Amino acid sequence: MVWLHGGAYMYGSSREPLFDGARLAANAGVIVVTVNYRLGALGFLDLSGAPGAHGVSPNPGISDVMLALRWVHDNIAAFGGDPDRVTIFGESAGGGLVTTLLTVPSARGLFHRAVAQSSPVSSVYDRERAGRVAARFLDELGVTTVAEARRAPIDRIVQAAAALYTAIPTEAPGTLAFAPVVDGDLIPEHPTDVLREGRAAAVPLLIGTNRDEAAIFRYWDSPLLPITTDGVERMLEDMRRDEPDVAFPSNAQVLDVYEGIRRRSVGLGITRDIAFRMPSIWAAEGQCTVAPVWLYRFDFATPMLEVLHLGATHAMELPYVWSNFDTMPKDPTFRLGGRRRAQRVSHRMQSRWAAFAHGNPPDGPDGSSAWPAYELEHRSTLVIDAADRSVEDLDRDLRSGWGDHVLSFR
Repeated sequence: MVWLHGGAYMYGSSREPLFDGARLAANAGVIVVTVNYRLGALGFLDLSGAPGAHGVSPNPGISDVMLALRWVHDNIAAFGGDPDRVTIFGESAGGGLVTTLLTVPSARGLFHRAVAQSSPVSSVYDRERAGRVAARFLDELGVTTVAEARRAPIDRIVQAAAALYTAIPTEAPGTLAFAPVVDGDLIPEHPTDVLREGRAAAVPLLIGTNRDEAAIFRYWDSPLLPITTDGVERMLEDMRRDEPDVAFPSNAQVLDVYEGIRRRSVGLGITRDIAFRMPSIWAAEGQCTVAPVWLYRFDFATPMLEVLHLGATHAMELPYVWSNFDTMPKDPTFRLGGRRRAQRVSHRMQSRWAAFAHGNPPDGPDGSSAWPAYELEHRSTLVIDAADRSVEDLDRDLRSGWGDHVLSFR
């Protein structure tokens, strides 16, 4: 199992204690490989259109991951692994790498199963948007050519990247400063289109999101996603302007989905769904026509997280997948209790992820708690909670409100 960490393509590391693979390896009976890759301007800045850009790669971060996967293919047998049974799994930006790699022709054969947790599937940019980001970056760095940028001190590069991380989402809500780029070579087409149309690699996929994805953005000092209704409506208008040929649902049609939700929470719901839930559903609907797919929603939250109005927010499934609760000694998650229930949830999740990696359906421990595959007739979804349950077409109202057209940040 090869892990790809998250962090908005800007931050993060697989060296974080949370991602210590010892427990997962022992409990799941797998070899765990954690991968780092270049981030921010070093990994996801497309300077190929800038002056003096001869030979510049638009997607070095993804090239790093592919190099790691080739290393795994060539060397993992020496560690007791099987190069023909490689599962990639990642969360947030790492999940975005997973769904993108499913559509990269040169990545075929490097992995055989895929797990995408809270993937921003649609946050992959075309050359025009990537070019605007590159121009802003060079301006922020105070240079005009690629050669000058390469001579800049690394601390200045990091500072310029951080400035873009703050500024660009403010100017265009819902967008990232850095993301994979459709370069016509490594990534020939937009991954959302390839996945939705059933043209991705025929690799079994386990994919899902968390019930309250966007709640954490009220507390993080992050400009990435709008959380107010006004901000969300501006994001939708920006998307309509950028893709005039796409039949977008009206604001009224979208808002009808959230009728009965407190007004201050509507923005959080819309952001959760346009950034994470709907793209994951679109990916599942296309991929299930070429390979088995299992769709989930993670709903479990300890009492303390409910008190804090975070619930099952972004990244909250991670300790359950890794079973590393003791790596967060100052975390308030269990201050009001809930550790024993959490450990039971973790045991079930690890059993499901392990069964999937071993080439089996991701049913619960000892084959209990069956998880039906996602297909277009029933659209079965596993709700992961204190007690797991399978629900047919859990997202019916959501799909009806957002419509059938793929919406993306390009």
